[in-house]
Amino acid sequence: MNIGGIIGDSASFAKEGLAGKWKEWILLIISSVIFPLLIGYMMRIFRGEKPSPAIDSPGEMFIDGIKLLIVCLIYAIPVLILGAVLIGSTGLALFLSVRLPVDPGAIIGLLAAVLFGAIILVTVAVIIGLILATAGVRFARTDSFGEAFNFGAIFNHIGRIGLVTYITALVMMVIIVGLIKLICLVVPVIGIFLLLAAAPFIGIFTARYLALLYDSAGS
Repeated sequence: MNIGGIIGDSASFAKEGLAGKWKEWILLIISSVIFPLLIGYMMRIFRGEKPSPAIDSPGEMFIDGIKLLIVCLIYAIPVLILGAVLIGSTGLALFLSVRLPVDPGAIIGLLAAVLFGAIILVTVAVIIGLILATAGVRFARTDSFGEAFNFGAIFNHIGRIGLVTYITALVMMVIIVGLIKLICLVVPVIGIFLLLAAAPFIGIFTARYLALLYDSAGS
């Protein structure tokens, strides 16, 4: 798999889908606010539609977006639970730190536990993100909630791509998207508006990138 080729194809795909198409761009900006619509649009790209699909059937797009959002929320449950535990532990550590007399040993122990919990939380979030990158496309292609959680098939698919290649490709995608967002946000005053304007490009680029990465496993 040529990661550079995937990056170039995804950027060209997003550019062709938006260049000179101000009506579509504005509709996608609005869809990024009513986020299930943009997610539903990304679902159509996940399915392999090329060139960038027309923005029609908003009701169907909204329903598709809700479906994928449900899949993402189910995947996020472990992270949410660990996050709640971590916040509770941090709150307890802060509460005990202001009580008298202060027990330095107890405070250090709690802070260490919080740090350990944060490491676990980040690790679990990364692992779930790696799985979800394939599960989301698989769900779009099959329109089956069961297939979105068919871990055997998902891991087999990732294995055909190659774990190191797969992780490298996703890290590159995160870096590119992160840089685009950072460039927008560092602009004083209008940074948030630039980010909103860039949201359609980011969404289309990401969807195309993940679809190509998924297809790189072969049939």
